[in-house]
Amino acid sequence: MKRFIIVTMTLLTTSSAVLSAHKGSETTIKLIATSDVHGAFFAYDFLAKQPAKGSMARVMTFVNNVRNKIGNDAVCLLDNGDILQGQPISYYYNYVQTNRDNIAAEVLNFMKYDAATIGNHDLETGHAVYDKWKNELTCPLLGANVINTRSGRPYFLPYTTIVKRNGVRISIIGMLTPAIPNWLEEELWSGISFEEIVSCAQRTIDEVKKKEHPDIIVGLFHSGWNGGIKTETYDEDAAEQVAKQVQGFDVIFFGHDHTIHNSVVKHEDGRTVLCLNPANNAMRVALATVRLVKRKGRFEIKEKSGELVDVRKLEPDSVFEEHFKNEINEVKAWSAEEIGRFKETISSKDCYFGSSAFNDLILQLELDITHSDIAFNAPLQFNTEIKAGPITIADMFKLYKYENGLYVMRLTGREIKQYLEMSYALWTNTMRSADDHLLLLANTKNDSQRAGFKNLAFNFDSAAGIDYEVDVTKPNGKKVRIIRMSSGEPFDENKFYNVAINSYRGNGGGELLTKGAGIAHDALKGRIVWKSERDQRYYLIEEIKKAGEMNPKPLGNWKFVPEKWTIPAALRDRKLLFGDNDSTFQKNDSTFHQKR
Repeated sequence: MKRFIIVTMTLLTTSSAVLSAHKGSETTIKLIATSDVHGAFFAYDFLAKQPAKGSMARVMTFVNNVRNKIGNDAVCLLDNGDILQGQPISYYYNYVQTNRDNIAAEVLNFMKYDAATIGNHDLETGHAVYDKWKNELTCPLLGANVINTRSGRPYFLPYTTIVKRNGVRISIIGMLTPAIPNWLEEELWSGISFEEIVSCAQRTIDEVKKKEHPDIIVGLFHSGWNGGIKTETYDEDAAEQVAKQVQGFDVIFFGHDHTIHNSVVKHEDGRTVLCLNPANNAMRVALATVRLVKRKGRFEIKEKSGELVDVRKLEPDSVFEEHFKNEINEVKAWSAEEIGRFKETISSKDCYFGSSAFNDLILQLELDITHSDIAFNAPLQFNTEIKAGPITIADMFKLYKYENGLYVMRLTGREIKQYLEMSYALWTNTMRSADDHLLLLANTKNDSQRAGFKNLAFNFDSAAGIDYEVDVTKPNGKKVRIIRMSSGEPFDENKFYNVAINSYRGNGGGELLTKGAGIAHDALKGRIVWKSERDQRYYLIEEIKKAGEMNPKPLGNWKFVPEKWTIPAALRDRKLLFGDNDSTFQKNDSTFHQKR
């Protein structure tokens, strides 16, 4: 890691030396992009209560090094969305200290960002938060395909043009994944619609070329490389399509999928587009170096290169940290507030192998809060634990990561079964021998949203309120056998049940209700019979406060079968996912099966 950083800095020194020898005919521009920062502003992790691996404080150190070497006027600093949500400090400024400038605006302004693109989790905060944040930023906020339904024009700026060293004109076009209605309730994005990215990118780049006459055209897309939700009208992740189909981009920075990426797409005319994704939590930045030469009064790109720079070993910028010292200490004190106590340590790792104390605590509280018949939930943190003893506000961001609302929806027994069938098809392998994997694994360790699974781990829902088995020797669609209601009453596939579910899922997130349960997307709204006024984490906090002390245990209402295969397979897969030193599962597994 240290070697990588030294090499990177050597390259920057070389670029500076070359630049000084250009004598005005050539110039170099450095484009630096962050993406999916998710509140990782400072070198302190408010959730883990320890120093943070990444952080904008370390990014600041890198940016200052580059600016000092080649000059402020040769550096363009960009952010690619999903900055308003993640750490407790984000929540504090979004919803608690609403009369002060948002910390995300303060950070971008202090670091002198040149432009930012809106992300889906930024919109998730609601109009009151992101409209205020937009007005507090000193840099343009972009989103060409985010359309104001009243005016028909972009709700945010579609693009901006920045003039840098020697008059180099850099046009930056922002785009947001159009899949927002599949995740967020309409109230959060009222008055807005979302256009398909590829056609909007083509139309916008044509306008930019005609009006701005840029020397460099940059895409700043909060949309992944490929995959995600696909409908007849749009793709969630379309960066690859734009790079291949829309000519004119020189560099595309993209994000949303939390996956590092560095590639070059070459068009038939010989032009290339550099495509970079630094992933999430301010652990890396994407760096594009563009060398230009001036011919006949116009700059032409002579050479460009890209790299992903790991900033985790850099020291945090001391001036940055000192500037925000009071804000950091204030949120440390707020997030350390004790709300209750747990008698036992709970771990999200247990959630993937059967009924677990971590996930079942949330499910049980959902049932208690809503008085529903059944509840659905997935672990939102891949590998975290909340230790026995005092429970703080910060711990609740481990238990429940996002600011989802809580819904009650009317679903039939058949839809509930189909929903679970899709969830377990995403999650489990079809075992053909005792030596097979229990879980559906893949080489995705570097993908923080999959973390070794083939599919997105936050879509692995299990249920409470029903007793059921998941037979992993059966094909997808036939794995789940619902035995009874946990109350002892019969389960009826033709009966309607009240189901507690988070707003992300209730609006179509993960497609478990649409592709899984078979409910048309435009019919989901009509199934909602109750909505919470505040985010789900708020209600979980209130329940723990009321209880004072809790002793979370697995509900024991579901398991994988045949156990002769699944128990040894679970032990093997747990070692693959979490390492050989994890001994907690055998203890928990033994307890669970004694109970059964």
